[in-house]
Amino acid sequence: MRVQELTKQYDGKTVVDGVSFAIPKGKVISLIGPNGAGKSTVMGMISRLIAHDSGLVDFEGKDIGKWKSKELSKRLAILTQSNNIQMKLTVRELVTFGRFPYGGTYAHKEIAFEFASWISVEFKLYLVKEFERLKTEEMKQLGWDIKRNLVKINYRIHTDAIKENLIPPELSAKQVSMVYASEADVLNMALFGMTAKQWRDSHPDLKGNIRDYANVSQLVCLSNLENLNAVFISEGMSQAERLTKLNAIAISQMEILTQDHRIEALEAHSEDLSPME
Repeated sequence: MRVQELTKQYDGKTVVDGVSFAIPKGKVISLIGPNGAGKSTVMGMISRLIAHDSGLVDFEGKDIGKWKSKELSKRLAILTQSNNIQMKLTVRELVTFGRFPYGGTYAHKEIAFEFASWISVEFKLYLVKEFERLKTEEMKQLGWDIKRNLVKINYRIHTDAIKENLIPPELSAKQVSMVYASEADVLNMALFGMTAKQWRDSHPDLKGNIRDYANVSQLVCLSNLENLNAVFISEGMSQAERLTKLNAIAISQMEILTQDHRIEALEAHSEDLSPME
C-alpha cells in the first residue's frame, strides 16, 4: 500500500495534512502520535471508511476508491481500539460476521450493523447501503430464476407430445427444429398475439425472446397452455383448431390471473426484471 499527500478537513479545520508513507508487502508498521494527531482519521481513510479530501491511497497498484467492495473486503480488514465494548456477541456470531461479505442470505445483518455502529456511524451507513444493494441484486436474480424455471415446468410434456405425434422419423434435424419452432409459435400467438420472429423484428434492441419479457401471469398461463396443447396434439387436433382453442383459453385465464392477489405478490418480487447479462 502507498499513501501520497493525504489530507482531510472537518468544518474547515485541517486534521490530516499531506501525509505520505508506504507499507511494503509482508511488513508490519506502527502509526504513532499523541491524541488528536489524526491517527484514526488516517486509518479510516486508507481503509476507505472515511473519504479523503485530496491525495492518493494506492492499494496493490490501484486507487482504493476504485476497488469493488466485495473484492476489497477479501483483502482488507480493520480492528479498532475501544476501552468499552458493549456488543453482546457470542464467539460464533462474531466469527459469522466475518463472512458477511460472502454470504448469500445475509441472515446475520443485525450482527453486522451492530458491529458497524461500534466502529463508526459512517461505516454503519455505508454497510446499510451496501446491504440494500446486495439484497436488491439477490432478489433480482431470484426473481429471474423463478420466471425462467416456471417456463420450463411443462416444457418436457409439450415437446414429447410434439415428438410423438407430429414428427415423422424421416425428417432431417433442420425440419424437426422447424416443427418445434412452429408449435412454439402456436403458443406465442395464442398468448402474446405474435410469433417469435415478429417480436424480434419489433424489438431489435432487446436481448432474449418474447417469453423472457413475459410477466408472471403470462408465464403461469403459458405453462397451462403447454399442458393443454400437448393433450390437443395427442387427440389429433389440427394446428389451426388448436390455436383458436388455446387463444380463447388464454384470454379467459389471463382475466382470472390478473385479478389473483397471489399473482400480484409474485409480480411485486419480479417487476422491472430483464434478462441477466
